Amino acid sequence: MSQFLPPRGRGTASNPHNRFAATRSEREDDGWYQEETPLTFSTEVREEFAKSVITRNNSPDVGFDRSVNPYRGCEHGCIYCFARPSHAYWDLSPGIDFETKLIAKTNLASRLEEQLQKPGYVPAPIALGINTDAYQPIEREQQLTRRSLEILLRYRHPVHIITKSSLILRDLDLLSELASRNLVSVAFSMTTLDDELKRIMEPRAASPKARLRAMKELHEAGVPVSALVAPVIPMINDMELEQILAAAKDAGARSVGYILLRLPLEIAELFEEWLTSHFPDRAAHVMSLIRQSRGGKNYDSRFGVRMKGEGIFAELLNQRFKLAIKRLDLNRRGDFELDCSQFCPPGAQMNLL
Repeated sequence: MSQFLPPRGRGTASNPHNRFAATRSEREDDGWYQEETPLTFSTEVREEFAKSVITRNNSPDVGFDRSVNPYRGCEHGCIYCFARPSHAYWDLSPGIDFETKLIAKTNLASRLEEQLQKPGYVPAPIALGINTDAYQPIEREQQLTRRSLEILLRYRHPVHIITKSSLILRDLDLLSELASRNLVSVAFSMTTLDDELKRIMEPRAASPKARLRAMKELHEAGVPVSALVAPVIPMINDMELEQILAAAKDAGARSVGYILLRLPLEIAELFEEWLTSHFPDRAAHVMSLIRQSRGGKNYDSRFGVRMKGEGIFAELLNQRFKLAIKRLDLNRRGDFELDCSQFCPPGAQMNLL
């Protein structure tokens, strides 16, 4: 693992081996000098021609059973991103590869239409951009997310979006039209109100003020918005919980949630390196609180536990959250019940009853 800070604009400078690699190489000083090939930090976008784009899940921890992800990898560079380990399936590292070697599903639009047109397809809200952000920087050129929204609007199909990008305002025309038909809701991932902490934790994501501004503009345009404080990291951003919820309420959010930091697989190694580099004075304490909330381990993957944790710290966090949403009059869940009855593929006979 690298022992130096990542370059500005990246979450890590490390590239740990992925867990599926058949072989591993290690540096060994044999006395012969060789010029090292430096890591490449520029963004590379590869094309993928997907066979299908709607992914199904049966997890009781999430409120949807299907999702669409236009991209693999994410340029936002969030050090804690739970999707980092998925890059190993492509023989790439969950480290800097995840931030720089991105994959775009360039045939997403055609595959999405094919799946929505299949006989017997039963509509339910699609979660757009759940594994990696559908509005990450490369969306400006690729526009795969916008094409997806155009299709979903044409088919009158409900969609949930979660993002930490103000780029979503580019699609306000589509989102407001979907909202007028009760077919969309948007959640913003909020981790901090501190610009400097944002810079080192999620370097290429929008600033806290930009996210709140985008949330407010969507709200004023009639688009239902919510906020997700994710992840909550002990001794790093947990002290901001109440302030973030209050700021989200002021920006128009009527529903909020939180997720305790998750460190599955390679993320634990990357996060500990990041923590030691940026917060050496409290790194041991942070990891101790995380393990106390995860049964003594870095991560507990059990359904019903993995999102919130257990133990004293997790319980105190949950109590703080409940008190805050009660005081702020948040979590009006009825605002986000989308309408599935309007679904009608173009050319199909609509129900007259």
